[in-house]
Amino acid sequence: MRRSAGLLSALLLGVSSSALAQEQCVDGMSQVPLERHLRQLYLDLLARPPNMDEYRFIQAKGIITEADVDELMSRDEFFARVKGYHRSLLRTNVSASVYDNGDTRVNSTTDGFKPLESRGNPSASTRGRNGLGCDHFIQQDSCNAATQDPHLEGTSKLCRDTNGVPMPVSVDYDTGIFACTPLAAADCAAAAGAGLLAGTGGGVTDKLLYFCDNRRQTNGTLAPFLCLPDPAKPTTMNMTAETLDGAGRVVSFANATVVPGAAYNQLDRCDLSLGLRNGVKGSYVTRRGCWVREGVAQAPAPFWDKSGVSTVTVCAIEAQDRAVNPVTMESCETGRFMSDRSCGCGAGFRRCEFAEGTTNVQSARVNAVNEEPLQITDSVVRREEDYFNILTTRRSFLNSALSEFYREKQGVGVWAVTPPSSLEALPAIDYTMDANTWLEYTRDPNNAGVLTTPAFLYRFPTYRSRVNVFYEAFLCKHFSPPPDAKLPPADDACNRENNLARRCGCNYCHATIEPTGAHWGRYGERNATFLDPVKFPRYDAKCRDCALAGNTNCDGECSNYVMQALDGDGANSLGLLKTYLYRTPDEEPNISGGPRLLVERMLQTGDLERCAVKNVWKEMLGRPMSDQEQALYMEKLTGEWLTRGRSFKELMKLVIDTDAYRRID
Repeated sequence: MRRSAGLLSALLLGVSSSALAQEQCVDGMSQVPLERHLRQLYLDLLARPPNMDEYRFIQAKGIITEADVDELMSRDEFFARVKGYHRSLLRTNVSASVYDNGDTRVNSTTDGFKPLESRGNPSASTRGRNGLGCDHFIQQDSCNAATQDPHLEGTSKLCRDTNGVPMPVSVDYDTGIFACTPLAAADCAAAAGAGLLAGTGGGVTDKLLYFCDNRRQTNGTLAPFLCLPDPAKPTTMNMTAETLDGAGRVVSFANATVVPGAAYNQLDRCDLSLGLRNGVKGSYVTRRGCWVREGVAQAPAPFWDKSGVSTVTVCAIEAQDRAVNPVTMESCETGRFMSDRSCGCGAGFRRCEFAEGTTNVQSARVNAVNEEPLQITDSVVRREEDYFNILTTRRSFLNSALSEFYREKQGVGVWAVTPPSSLEALPAIDYTMDANTWLEYTRDPNNAGVLTTPAFLYRFPTYRSRVNVFYEAFLCKHFSPPPDAKLPPADDACNRENNLARRCGCNYCHATIEPTGAHWGRYGERNATFLDPVKFPRYDAKCRDCALAGNTNCDGECSNYVMQALDGDGANSLGLLKTYLYRTPDEEPNISGGPRLLVERMLQTGDLERCAVKNVWKEMLGRPMSDQEQALYMEKLTGEWLTRGRSFKELMKLVIDTDAYRRID
């Protein structure tokens, strides 16, 4: 569009046809006229065409000066345009890289005490079914003040165990296993009195009382249902054998003949009791076929709540803020916290999230993570610093979402991110502040520009993908085998080499990728964690001993270490940090030097400058540099750019000043 708009611009302005003839001839090619040149500049620098007043202003001057270009480059539109350029260059979008299935999300409710509650998959562990919430009508700490099924609950409920962990306050039969039929009575007691629970086998009138379930209706009232093993399902249709207690009531149903491997051979009556997972105290598990719900409690308002309230009503499990399970001492700071009824959402709900109306915690975090590298590039461009500071600077920026995220150690179970500096050094920005407000701070020495931001590390989750995008975006190089590449016979042992830098065929690319990837060797894969040498030494004897004992998991503590001997090198490297495997003594400094060392080395070759010229050329002219243009312009542009301090603005101006930019070709 921009290169076919000269005539249209002239017509709009009422410019005579003679104005279009005011062209200079360079190398036998006609240059674009003034109006078309202006349109090109506006589209390239501001991402929009000039308005009528801007056309008339330049027409009156009769020339576009460097001062005019500088003025365009001072506008917010220009910096937004440069952000867009770098968003495309860096592909900053972690939406598909950070998987959030909503298990850590709490939702608003509309009945009873209207608590905030989670309804994710972990509810299967805490309540008996995924998607199940708490009891909205019973206060946890006065759980005996209200009953739902007296015949199932006993004479006195245990509201909390000795460690304060909330226990179930009501129970329902699982309709995925039991077929529940409504009874024409006020409640289960009335149904028993009316003989509705006698059962087909005779006996006392309340023979099936324990399988009568007062279930909450949509209007909040309770209604009785008789819940028996579903006769329409093959897993429960043969459960006809009854076990009675001393009062003649059924306490369980079982298959008449035990079926090895059957989903169910026996289903017991439901009550408020919990089992122990694998017999471990403090590790509660729900009874099969029963939905159990805890009640509601009060908790400090969530960090995302901007209403000013101090406390909110929340399901009692989510209301807790423990750091560890009080019995097993397992951490609540891992993804397992939602399935452990003793953990909860943490102080201020920092381990949970919310998404309703205009508040979406996960989206706010994703947006902030995506924006951070663009804030870094924007600061370098605005300050007219050496452009490659975007790859090396420790400077970065936080908004309210990122500040709370780092300082409060939020996002457990969804994000795995190491704070980029000590928590005390991070700007404290209240979550209620506008998300478009960004404050500058300095990250720890291991950080290097955009290359160590969560946006980059999550978007490119392996060190090989990080190398690939670095080469493509900043060196304009691509990995591919040479045209004359040949593979050895299929039975050649070289094909089975585990070290890709030496495996036949793979080595054409991986001989470069593997040692280069080591620059990200202190950063986790598929996450944005930094493997601090203090916590993750090069070699860990404990991991080696676990590996030799066959405990390749080592209780989850050695996932970053070599734990299996896949070849001779692996056998000699058990307990070695994975990133050091196959690294030569000459390559190991890449690990400690990090991405900054890689950039410093590439700056010695001139490849970074040449690639930046190619990228900006393509962006400004709408096409790549031809071989002839590289021969004509590359040395001149890179040399002049170096003398001007490698400012991104100066590079754009150098491209604008070329005769190629104004040619009609």
